[in-house]
Amino acid sequence: MAAHTHDVIVVGGGPVGLSLGVALTRFAPGIRVALVDRRPMSVPRDARASAIASGVQRMFATMGVWDGMADKANPVMAMKITDSGGGDIARPVFLTFGEESEAGAPIAHMVPNAASAPVLIAAAGDIDIVEPGVVTGFSGAGRLAEITLEDGRAYAAPLVVAADGGQSGLRKLTGIGVFAHDYRQAGIVTNIAHSEPHEDTAFEHFRPAGPFASLPLKGNFSSLVWAEEAEKAAAYVKMAPADLAPVIEAVMGASLGRVEIVDIVQSFPLRLSIARRFIAPRLALVGDAAHVVHPLAGQGLNLGLKDVAVLAEAVLDAMRLGLDHGAPDVLARYERARAFDTGLMAAATDGLNRLFSNDQAPIRALRDFGLSLVERAGPLKSAIIDHAAGRGGARLLRGIPL
Repeated sequence: MAAHTHDVIVVGGGPVGLSLGVALTRFAPGIRVALVDRRPMSVPRDARASAIASGVQRMFATMGVWDGMADKANPVMAMKITDSGGGDIARPVFLTFGEESEAGAPIAHMVPNAASAPVLIAAAGDIDIVEPGVVTGFSGAGRLAEITLEDGRAYAAPLVVAADGGQSGLRKLTGIGVFAHDYRQAGIVTNIAHSEPHEDTAFEHFRPAGPFASLPLKGNFSSLVWAEEAEKAAAYVKMAPADLAPVIEAVMGASLGRVEIVDIVQSFPLRLSIARRFIAPRLALVGDAAHVVHPLAGQGLNLGLKDVAVLAEAVLDAMRLGLDHGAPDVLARYERARAFDTGLMAAATDGLNRLFSNDQAPIRALRDFGLSLVERAGPLKSAIIDHAAGRGGARLLRGIPL
C-alpha cells in the first residue's frame, strides 16, 4: 500500500499534539499536516482544568485560539506557599508570588479542559485527522520518515512528531530510553466549591505526604491537585464525597473555609520520566512523550506547549528557507532549546518534592528559613516567576507570529 505523504505527521491528539498541528497550519497556509490518534477527537466530560502560563496564553492568543477559551478561564494573580507538619493545624505562609508579575498581569490562567479542547479541535480544520489510528511501525531512514498503522495504512513525511503521551509508542519504537523515578505517590484531582473566596489566589500546601495545591476557577470554585501516599490515595478515591470533604478541609486549613466536592475524584500514579533524547532521525518528541514531571508546580502541560512553540518555529523557519525541516541540524536546534528548560524544571520539582515530603524538624527549620530568604529576595522571586510563566524564548511565547 502506497504511503500517504505529508509535510509533518503528528502522532497524538491531546492538547500538545493539537496545538502543534494548529500552529503549523495557522502560520504556514498550505502546509500538509496529518494528526494520528488512537481515539476519535472528543471533549472531556469531567471538569478538570489546566494551568496555562502567561507565555503559553500569549502563544494561544497569537494562534487565534485564546478568545474562545478566555470567557471560562480564571486568572491566577497570586500564589501562597505554606509548609506544615503532619499534625499542624495552622498553615503559615512562608512565600508569596504575584507582586513580581508584569504590571498586574496574571501569573497564569486556569482553563477547564472542556473549554480548551473544543477550541483546538475546531481550529484543526486544515489538518488531515487520522482516527482511530494505532501506530505499529516507524522508520526514520532516508528522505522521508514512515509510520505504519495497525490496519496496514502508511503515512510518510520529512518529520514525524511523537505527542503520544508518557507511554509513547513511537518513543519505544525508536529505542529511546528514559530516566525514570517512581515517587510512590498518587495524584488526586477533583474540583471543589468553598465558602470563602479564593481572590484569584493559588495555594500550595507542602505536607509530609506530598504537596497539595488548590487552583482558582470561576466563582467560589477551585481545582485540586493533591499528592498523597499511594495507599491513602486509593482509599480517599473510594470515599463518599461528604466524607472526603472534611479531610480536604483539614489538609487546607482555613484558607478557603467549608468545602464541597463538585466533581468526580480521580487519581493517577506520580513518576518522573525524562527521555534520554528528544530527537531521533526524522522524529521529535514533545509533551509527555519527552518529559513527565511532578505536578507540584503545575508545569507539565506548559512544558509540552513550550515544546510546541520551539518546534513550530524551527520547522517553519527551515521550510521558508527551502531547507529540509526534518534534517538533523533542525531537530538539534529544537533539542538544544528544550533540554535545559526541561532538565531545570524536572530537577526543581523533584528536589522540592523530596525536600518537603518529610516531617523531620531540623529539615523543616532549614527549608522554612530558605523560603523566608527567597521571600525577601525580590530579583530571585522575579526570576522564578518569569521562568514559570514562560516569558521570553520562542517567538510564539512572546506573542510574535511565526
